Amino acid sequence: MAHPFYTAEHEAFREQIRRFVAREIEPYATEWDEAEEFPRELYRKAAAIGLIGLGFPEEYGGIPGDRFMWIIATQELARHGAGGINASLKSHAIGAPPIVAAGSDELKARVLPGILAGEKISALAITEPGGGSDVASLRTTARRDGDHYVVKGEKTFITSGMRADYYTVAVRTGGEGAGGVSLLLIEREREGFARTPLKKMGWWASDTATLHFDNVRVPVANLIGPEGHGFRIIMRNFNHERLTMAAGCIAAARVCLDEATAYAKERVTFGKPLTQHQVIRHKLVDMAQKVAVSQAWLEMLAWRLEQGENPVAEICMLKNQSTQTLAFCASEGVQIFGGAGFMRGAKVERIYREVKVNAIGGGTEEIMKDLASRQLGF
Repeated sequence: MAHPFYTAEHEAFREQIRRFVAREIEPYATEWDEAEEFPRELYRKAAAIGLIGLGFPEEYGGIPGDRFMWIIATQELARHGAGGINASLKSHAIGAPPIVAAGSDELKARVLPGILAGEKISALAITEPGGGSDVASLRTTARRDGDHYVVKGEKTFITSGMRADYYTVAVRTGGEGAGGVSLLLIEREREGFARTPLKKMGWWASDTATLHFDNVRVPVANLIGPEGHGFRIIMRNFNHERLTMAAGCIAAARVCLDEATAYAKERVTFGKPLTQHQVIRHKLVDMAQKVAVSQAWLEMLAWRLEQGENPVAEICMLKNQSTQTLAFCASEGVQIFGGAGFMRGAKVERIYREVKVNAIGGGTEEIMKDLASRQLGF
């Protein structure tokens, strides 16, 4: 029976991405995660099969694709079980859309082709050491000085923070609150711009840093959108980011299910495979149930977005549903593996360490509930 959301074109794309992951990432995922980096060449290879340009304008090297193409790309990439690789490989998906949406024609022509070809790396820099999810209260300032802005402040927890070439940075150009926030493109080589690498619980292969701006001079031509419109541009990005995170969490949960199932069929205890113990079969069923429910909700919301709807509350709830599904499946996966699940190298162990970053990044569970409650009129 035909799937209501995926066409033959979608499935051909899925097979292409699946082969790419099996050939270019899966054999090296553990090695790269342990090394806390992966080859820059991977960006070019991903761009060559359409992964980097997916959903971006064709005039700058992008390729057309609906949200279901994006779900496929996100979920197939999760198969190797090292979320940090994906986080940095796809940091352009949060760094470049504001440029597409609000950048000048000159700025787009200058930076987008290199990003979409995998030659340049794009990052988004919003979070500050004292700010977290409170974007409207950011303190990094950009003071106008002739045909430049002078930027002073810090950003932290920035994905691709060390290796990015272009940073889409939220700055304060005006007064307090959301209305004083603007966006600037800042190139890595600007004088006064420094970066400090960060060590993390999980996502080791993801390059994460604190950024330091010490009176960095940035041309006014690098302003993304009008002054004071930065907060609005940032908010436009969140639906897509949260849907993407949900897709990735569901796929990682499925990896835990698949790995635990395969292990339980082979591991023999008390004279029989783990799958012949009712308690283990029930764990696997609970995992499968949560994955199926989350995936169905994801696809329905993607369809509604394709129809022009804007179900903000449900996207927030889906993000929480997906991170909670991941937490459950990662925990149960490690439990089924037993001692082997506590050893480095097992996908379930690595994914278990990556649970919390998903429940925090892109809007914490608490922020998601608060936003959903307001949208629902509670």
